[in-house]
Amino acid sequence: MKYVFIGSLILLLCLSLFAWMIRPDTMQEGRTALVWVCDDNPVRREQIDLFNSLNPDLYVTLDPNNADMQKVIVQSLAGVGPDLFSCYDGIQLSAYVNSGIAWEVTDKLKQAGIDVENDLWRAADPTFIYEGRVYGFPANVAVNAVWFNKDIFDACGIPYPQGERTWEEFIALAQRLTVSDQSGRIGHFGFLFDFITVQHFLKEWGADVYTKDGARCILDSPEAIAAVQFMRDLIYKYKVSPSPVQEEAMATQGGWGMGTITWFGGGRGAMAQGGRWWLCLLRKYEKLRLGAFAMPHGPAHKYLGYGKSVLVNKYSPSRDQAFRFLTYMYDKPYNDLVNYQADALAPVKKYCYTQEYLHDPDYPGEDFNAVWRDIMRYGEPDWVSPFVSGSVVYRILKNQLDLVKADQKTPEEAMKTAARLINEEIRKNLEQNPKLRETYLQLTGKGQE
Repeated sequence: MKYVFIGSLILLLCLSLFAWMIRPDTMQEGRTALVWVCDDNPVRREQIDLFNSLNPDLYVTLDPNNADMQKVIVQSLAGVGPDLFSCYDGIQLSAYVNSGIAWEVTDKLKQAGIDVENDLWRAADPTFIYEGRVYGFPANVAVNAVWFNKDIFDACGIPYPQGERTWEEFIALAQRLTVSDQSGRIGHFGFLFDFITVQHFLKEWGADVYTKDGARCILDSPEAIAAVQFMRDLIYKYKVSPSPVQEEAMATQGGWGMGTITWFGGGRGAMAQGGRWWLCLLRKYEKLRLGAFAMPHGPAHKYLGYGKSVLVNKYSPSRDQAFRFLTYMYDKPYNDLVNYQADALAPVKKYCYTQEYLHDPDYPGEDFNAVWRDIMRYGEPDWVSPFVSGSVVYRILKNQLDLVKADQKTPEEAMKTAARLINEEIRKNLEQNPKLRETYLQLTGKGQE
């Protein structure tokens, strides 16, 4: 065991040295080179090219191969980390802040004339604001709406939906749009959605994942159970959405591949729940005629808002130069580009209230852009608990939801199991981490007892 540990340590040191050796030179043609760790979405290249063209003394390159959170932390602490890195949720932000690698930029943004509280959409707050301090800047924001296929509506002789509607009205519409042939095989479903998007339904049913202090998971609440019950009913009671067996059949019958976006793009669904960022893929279906309208809302008129942010490495020798990438994301050129690319919505609100955003001459058929902007005011950030890993919660919840979707477990049983397992993880973390337990006692007030 001793030799395994020593070997692992040597391997990590070698990998860190290799990462340092292959870093771009700090100067390229008289420009300071900056490395951004982020996903390799093709739109990212255009965003980098625009920054480089606007900043002739800087040169950003993309590193999609070291985006793992632990890699970012270890390499940054070793002095060979990226200058910039993306953050996708509150758990990641907590890890980056508590490890000491996220550079706090609250005052620097104020000095740059950026009003974080009033200028930005609130959807991405958990990805860059931690305990009231600012550690980055949002790259984009999103709230899901309902996409619809105009050709399928035309074929069914149904007018295009507009405005808001109740779930009862929506289900009746989806049932009319679920069409099968004489053999009973479904040609297209009325509504496609991913079961793991449960957070969206939880918001609409007024449910919470945690207590306000994040100390306890409450997915076993009546509201949470009702939200998951409704998701199940879309498949088995109303029969407007595919079961796992039907999804498998769709993947083999038309060659469209797996996934809600590709099924919708291939005409297997009349409507689908998704974000504006879907356009990055849907635009590739040249004959697809799209529309969009607001999701029906449940007992609570609110939707899940989400997004990602970019943070600066506190230990970067070029952190002041890297900070300019954050101010770049505040300015008009970047926001206009995000809106044009349909990489969700621009983070700065005012740039979503322009004619260029509403009616892009390069995409004249996209007459639905106002929908995404108008529902953003109902978007609320995702739930975060400082006491449990988001990846662990995702795994537990997905396992239970898969059983519900396959009709192997009731929503009540699944949510009670999920809450119990997540609370066990919280207790385990508190036992193993004294600092975390101290935070827990402060937040819950149990240290006063």
